[in-house]
Amino acid sequence: MKAIGNGICISLSLLPLISSPFQSTKSGPNLLLAQTFKPESDVTEFWVSEKLDGVRTLWNGKELLTRGGYKVHAPDWFTSRLPEQALDGELWIARGEFEKVSSIIRRHDAPDDQWRDIKFMVFDLPHSLKDFNARLKELTFIVKEHQSEHLVLVEHFRVNHIDALYETLADVEKKGGEGLMLHRADSLYQARRTNDLQKLKSYQDAEAKVIAHIEGNGKYQGMMGAILVENKQGIRFKLGSGFSLQQRQTPPEIGSLVTYRYRGYTNHNTPRFATFLRSYQAH
Repeated sequence: MKAIGNGICISLSLLPLISSPFQSTKSGPNLLLAQTFKPESDVTEFWVSEKLDGVRTLWNGKELLTRGGYKVHAPDWFTSRLPEQALDGELWIARGEFEKVSSIIRRHDAPDDQWRDIKFMVFDLPHSLKDFNARLKELTFIVKEHQSEHLVLVEHFRVNHIDALYETLADVEKKGGEGLMLHRADSLYQARRTNDLQKLKSYQDAEAKVIAHIEGNGKYQGMMGAILVENKQGIRFKLGSGFSLQQRQTPPEIGSLVTYRYRGYTNHNTPRFATFLRSYQAH
């Protein structure tokens, strides 16, 4: 065996000996989670917004917490103008900058000039008992009242036909965006995965737990060549593409969660064309 980054490279012959139930490494906040878009949905009943490639974060009125439950050590000047009530949103810089924002918030001592690039893009009020129409109005008031350039309400809009929805998706993806979110206008905030919130992309994505690092060959000699992961269905498979050189030198920690994109399944129920998208190691 050979150590690489934060994990251990192993022989594939030892894989059946590893026990790794699918569970988070830390208990995080209970948040509203999205289902994959249902084409039979009446899109006129939903508010639509761009799906941001940031770090999902809860402001509980006192501190910022990632979806995994880790405290974000943001500067006092960043949090001092946030309200005392809870806000659901994402820490975000720009399209395609997930790795940058993730790297900054993992640090306890990230310099102010890096934090000045980050915005808290809010899209919901998790403790409100109102429907989403009313929550959007309240969020508009909150953001305006607190007047911080780092507190921004995600833009929401309506579409009148599914064709318009797919046209918007194509435009967003062409500009480097991830996809769209659809939030049912009359729905209440539910801390679970529900069809009241749906995500629409031209590809599918899912999460899996990192089981092991597999040593690379050729140009990746001495680095991680792939990671072995296990999804929520208990299926284990390798992710070997989608990584930057830096990520191969310091791969996602064993036990952490990663998001991968794929297009359907093979006959063995393995995700087809699975590619690494991002990791969740923020702490």
